Amino acid sequence: MTHDWNHPCTIQWCQYLLDSYAHWLGQDLIDRLGTPSQQAERLFQSNFVVASHGRDPDPILNYGNQKALVLWAMDWQHFTQTPSRLTAEAPIREERERMLEQARTQGYISNYRGIRISSAGQRFLVNNAIIWNIHDPNGVTIGQGATFNTWQFLS
Repeated sequence: MTHDWNHPCTIQWCQYLLDSYAHWLGQDLIDRLGTPSQQAERLFQSNFVVASHGRDPDPILNYGNQKALVLWAMDWQHFTQTPSRLTAEAPIREERERMLEQARTQGYISNYRGIRISSAGQRFLVNNAIIWNIHDPNGVTIGQGATFNTWQFLS
C-alpha cells in the first residue's frame, strides 16, 4: 500500500492533529520526541487506528495511519479521496453525525462506540474511540480526528 505520510503537508497536519489531541485530552497521543517528520512516521506506524477529516460540509478523509488503511482496506490515495461519511453504512450515518456534532461542541468525546464498514464491505464494531477537534495554531477548527485500538469484526 502506498502512503504519503512523509509529504510536508501531511507532516504539518500531523502536528496539528497531535497538538490538538494534547490540548483536549491533556496527554500526548504518541511520544513527541524527535522532529515533526519522525513524529509523523511514528504516528503512521502506531499500533492503533488514527484517522481524520477536514471541515468541508461533506468532509473527505485527509489522514489515515497504516492501521486505518488496513482496517478500511484502502491505500493512501483511495482513503484520502473518500468522504468520511462512507466509513459508516447509510442507516448509521445519522447517529455518526450526531456524535461528530457532539465532539464539535465539546471539543472531544471519548468512549465512542459504533459500527463502521471497510471498502470491502467488512463491518466492524469500534469500541472506546476518541474523537477530537483539530485546530490550527490560531485556534481555528480545521477538522476532526479519531483514534481507537479496539474493534471487533461482525459477520
